[in-house]
Amino acid sequence: MVRSEVTVKKTKKTSTETRYYLSSQEPQERTPAHWQQLLRGHWGGVEIRNHWRRDAVWGEDRSRTRNGTALANLALLRNALFALLPEHYPDVPHPEIHERLHSNPAGCLRVIRSR
Repeated sequence: MVRSEVTVKKTKKTSTETRYYLSSQEPQERTPAHWQQLLRGHWGGVEIRNHWRRDAVWGEDRSRTRNGTALANLALLRNALFALLPEHYPDVPHPEIHERLHSNPAGCLRVIRSR
């Protein structure tokens, strides 16, 4: 269990949040500081590996559609590309791959159909 307290500077309003985590380890196997380090490391990695690529490289947050079905389908296509691009473009950074495929939707479809 992790409790956090956040105070918004402008409003000076404070809120408390409790989050629960599951682990196969016993709580006493690690210190509270080590548990915190593990949790932050996990979520930091998720942010770098997943959200950054989606937001910064693929511009997911800039989508103007509010249609849930369209958003879900676009997310599925992005997930397929994330899984397949390293096979087709080994050792090429995602921003460079995005640049190569930006004006080439057929290239994206070719990658997806390659499986």
